[in-house]
Amino acid sequence: MVSAAEQMAANTSWAALGKATDLRNRILFTLALLIVYRLGTFIPVPGIDGQALREFMEQAGQGIGGMVSMFTGGALGRMGIFALGIMPYISASIIVQLLTSMVPALEQLKKEGEQGRKKINQYTRFGTVALATVQAYGLAVSLESGDLATDPGLYFRMSTMITLVGGTMFLMWLGEQITARGIGNGISLIIFVGIIAEVPAALAQFFASGRSGAISPAVIVGVIIMVIAVITFVVFMERALRKVHIQYPRRQAGMKVYEGGSSHLPVKVNPAGVIPAIFASSLLLLPVTISTFSSGAANGPVMSWLLANFGPGQPLYLLFFASMIVFFAYFYTFNVSFKPDDVADNLKKQNGFVPGIRPGKKTAEYLEYVVNRVLVLGSAYLAAVCLLPEILRGQFAIPFYFGGTSVLIIVSVTMDTIQQVQSHLLAHQYEGLIEKSQLRGKSKKRGRKGPSRR
Repeated sequence: MVSAAEQMAANTSWAALGKATDLRNRILFTLALLIVYRLGTFIPVPGIDGQALREFMEQAGQGIGGMVSMFTGGALGRMGIFALGIMPYISASIIVQLLTSMVPALEQLKKEGEQGRKKINQYTRFGTVALATVQAYGLAVSLESGDLATDPGLYFRMSTMITLVGGTMFLMWLGEQITARGIGNGISLIIFVGIIAEVPAALAQFFASGRSGAISPAVIVGVIIMVIAVITFVVFMERALRKVHIQYPRRQAGMKVYEGGSSHLPVKVNPAGVIPAIFASSLLLLPVTISTFSSGAANGPVMSWLLANFGPGQPLYLLFFASMIVFFAYFYTFNVSFKPDDVADNLKKQNGFVPGIRPGKKTAEYLEYVVNRVLVLGSAYLAAVCLLPEILRGQFAIPFYFGGTSVLIIVSVTMDTIQQVQSHLLAHQYEGLIEKSQLRGKSKKRGRKGPSRR
């Protein structure tokens, strides 16, 4: 049975978008910051040989360099000021969240509410600076060894490090501002826009390969069908729910007796959304980004082994990718998106209970049992969506932008953003209904006549 809230959300009028001033301002604010991000990807790092960089990226574009460039919105291929992208921030978030679950002091800090969350966010920012500094230094040295710097030396390394670290911190600030004052999740939207912006060029290159005979027409048709099928499957799975029945008993407030009711607790098949795929991709890109540009270091045994075994489509790459997706699906769900203990406490405070389950600890154990089994399907779905297109893409030299990870990010972020827009419109409609009811109440009071005097 569809709830009243779901019915009202389905009947949300998009025509009210023009009247919802706050929502319109949020959307315009988000678009403005995303335009700033796109402009920044075209501002080059000083001291780079542009011609040598273009020739190098044409060779590396089909390897891991193509995937790195995809997650930076093409900034890495142009060696823009946002060449490191938002990945250092994501990597720092992973490390801090892992430490929070393992270090008692950080775990206690997490329970302190808003003040503790601010401190953890501050630690994440410090970690972002540290990781971005290390990656920027490695990238500067790699650019020198690859003969891509016009004037190699200490000045080039320092200027490159300052520019790249500053670009990453600015991107982190943009993402936080979008999340707080805009619409949608800022970090996910930055990655989303970076992928979307490069799709037209990837499509043109893909069809040009078909015209030249490098890719057969059958493969082109198959890729289009695959992308449509993946999008349909992702939309279906992202909307799939496991409904846990909740019962509310009869209660008395003053002289009034409220009848008990029933509802359901929606548990998504994929509570973590697109986060596991982004986290897993960032871990895969972290050790290999530097080796892509290191022509000299790549000849070493360690880097040669990394490039040979952790390239897209390789067995170790696929195995590590799938393992990380499953791990982060469980980790992010139970630590961020769905905490059984917190949900059980909230139900107990509202006098709600699962029929046949005692409130409190037993309810938390039951919810953990349900989510664990739901996540078996959810994590398998994420791994399948991310891996199967990767395997096919490696076999037929399909661009990275048609892979499962990029399609998953595009569809999930789009659905999440539309859902937030609908929530704001729904809140705007509620405010309008309340205002109308208050106005009607006042008009009735004005029209009421007093008792006649004799």
